Amino acid sequence: MSSTEEDTGEAPRTPEDREVSSAVATHYAVPDLGDRILAALQAAGKDTTCLAPQDLAPIDEFHVRGREATLELAQTVGLQSTDYALDVGSGIGGTARCLAQEFGCRVTGVDLTAEYCRVAAMLAARTGLTDRVDYRQADANDLPFPDGAFSVVWTEHVAMNIPDKQRFYREMHRVLTPGGRLAIYDVLAGPSGPVHFPVPWARTSATSFLVSPEQLRDLLAKAGFTLVQWSDRTAAARAWLTELGKRLREEGPPVLGFHLLLGPEFETMARNQKLSLEEGRMVLAQVVARKKTSPP
Repeated sequence: MSSTEEDTGEAPRTPEDREVSSAVATHYAVPDLGDRILAALQAAGKDTTCLAPQDLAPIDEFHVRGREATLELAQTVGLQSTDYALDVGSGIGGTARCLAQEFGCRVTGVDLTAEYCRVAAMLAARTGLTDRVDYRQADANDLPFPDGAFSVVWTEHVAMNIPDKQRFYREMHRVLTPGGRLAIYDVLAGPSGPVHFPVPWARTSATSFLVSPEQLRDLLAKAGFTLVQWSDRTAAARAWLTELGKRLREEGPPVLGFHLLLGPEFETMARNQKLSLEEGRMVLAQVVARKKTSPP
């Protein structure tokens, strides 16, 4: 029995849950991703043996508004050098490296996609951050950490791929210290119907599970969190995607960019994401919550 089942009483994961996890991992899997990124960096004139985290910014923070959004959330959650943070859905590790470099904290990243974790570790070594960041392949709904291991749990653009959100937020609650902070930057369901597919997190509705802002508030409360801050970031996201679309039309894909992660469909995915925002089919929120000191 896993620690999740022992500590929370959650039922074992179903075959359907595991099938979704497998499909999500397949969606993000890219063969030889590390070699492709290093080749793109070399083409951009970078010294791949000694990289700065900023060199990787065009690709390694795989969410709307990239590093700008990460730094905004870090300031809001009050990240300190004494924090030990868990980045749930860490991708190729950019957010973890950014937080470690900018705030001096220790960060562990977990991601469902094994190739992402391998690439993240390789890039951490080449940016000289292995003393402060590490990465593990794991399912967000079955985190391989003891209770109360982290003072901050962080997640950006991850919950969209997770159907069992009650378990997702309870797992993050479990691994937080009492009074620990949860930092969220996520895509939520808008009032105007489902998003247009494909989008960066899913090619079809089979692996897309958006909840409304109201549902997220309820999920967090039931998981044992107290809401500290909620900020709608939809307008900023729309402006960022508009500028991204303009650059892609005028200049084509950059040498280093998200197309390396998603392939030739990326431009269509970005257009659909922007259209879904404009039509009210999706919204973006920055959320900070705190773990209650008593069980939910």
